[in-house]
Amino acid sequence: MSVEVSEELRGPLVDTHGRVHRDLRISLTDVCNLRCTYCMPAEGVPWLARENILTTDELVRVAEIAAALGIVEVRLTGGEPLLRPDAVDVVARMAAIEGESGPLEVSMTTNALRLPTLAGPLKEAGLSRLNISLDTLDREVFKDLTRRDRFDDTLAGIEAAIEQGFAPIKLNTVAMRGVNDGEMTALLHFAVEKGLELRFIEQMPLDAGHIWSRPEMVTGEEILDALGKEFTLTEVAGRGAAPAERFLVDGGPRTVGVIRSVTRPFCGACDRVRLTADGQLRNCLFARTESDLAGLMRGGGSDDDIARLMHTCIAGKLPGHGIDEPGFLQPDRPMSAIGG
Repeated sequence: MSVEVSEELRGPLVDTHGRVHRDLRISLTDVCNLRCTYCMPAEGVPWLARENILTTDELVRVAEIAAALGIVEVRLTGGEPLLRPDAVDVVARMAAIEGESGPLEVSMTTNALRLPTLAGPLKEAGLSRLNISLDTLDREVFKDLTRRDRFDDTLAGIEAAIEQGFAPIKLNTVAMRGVNDGEMTALLHFAVEKGLELRFIEQMPLDAGHIWSRPEMVTGEEILDALGKEFTLTEVAGRGAAPAERFLVDGGPRTVGVIRSVTRPFCGACDRVRLTADGQLRNCLFARTESDLAGLMRGGGSDDDIARLMHTCIAGKLPGHGIDEPGFLQPDRPMSAIGG
C-alpha cells in the first residue's frame, strides 16, 4: 500500500498554539481480558460492533498518511491490543512504514497477559518498546482491582518481555488511595531489580462509572514524598514532550517517572493524537468531540481528504484538558474505548 498526499498537505500537524504532533496512539480494540476498576465496569460493557472496527488495511493507510504529515511514533493500545487476532501483523506492517525521518517507531501498551506467547513474534515483527500495566504486587489486591485472578500471568508476561530483550520496558502504575498507595516503594524496588522503568500515574477521570474524585486522588507530590523516604531522587532534565517527569533513583542508572496529568498538566508540550478502534480521531485524551476518519475512508475519501481532516482536527485542539476547571466534563467514552 502506498499513499499519495499532495505536497501542500505534507506539512507537519501543528495546532493553533504551535504544538507539533509527532505521536499517534492507535487503539486496536476496545475489548480487554481484565476489568480494572479505574477503567471499566465489572459487567455490561457495550463492545464496538465488529464491522465498525478498522481493518488492518485501514489502520495502515491512516498510519502511512500520518507519517507523511510528520508522525514519527505509533503507540498501539486498547482495550488490550493483543486481543486483536492480527496484532503481530499490524506491528509488522506499521514498522515497515517509512516517514520523512525514517521508519516509524512502533510501541505498545499492554497488560502483558498474552506476552508469554507473543513477545517473541512481536519482537521479530519490529515492535520497539513495551509499556506494561502493573498496579500492585499483591495477588489479592490485583484480583480485586482487575476483577480477574491473573497476577501470575502478568508477571510471566513481564519476564517474557525481558527475555526477548525489549528495552526500555516501562511499567505503568495508577496510584489509588486505599488500594496501592502503600506499595509505592515496593513497586520501585521491584522495577529497579528487574531493570525496568516504573512510571506512576495520577488517576484521571476516565473511568466508565464516572466515580473519579479529585479530592480522593493520590497526587504526584504524595508519590514523590513516599518514594523519598527510601530512595534519593534526582530530577532528569530535558523532559521535552514526554508525559513523565523522570528521576534518577539513588544516583542512577535506573529512573522512575511520575505523570502528573491532573496536578501538573503538560498540555503545553503535548504532541499526541489518538485514533479509536472504530476510526475516530481525537486531538486530546479528554476531547468532547471526534473527527470521523472511518466514515471518510469508507465513503471513498482520498488520501488528501484524510490528510486534510487530520490537519483540521489538530487545528481545533484546545490549549489544555481543563480537569481542574469548574466546567470540566468527563469524556463520554471510558479509557478502554478511547485508547491510552
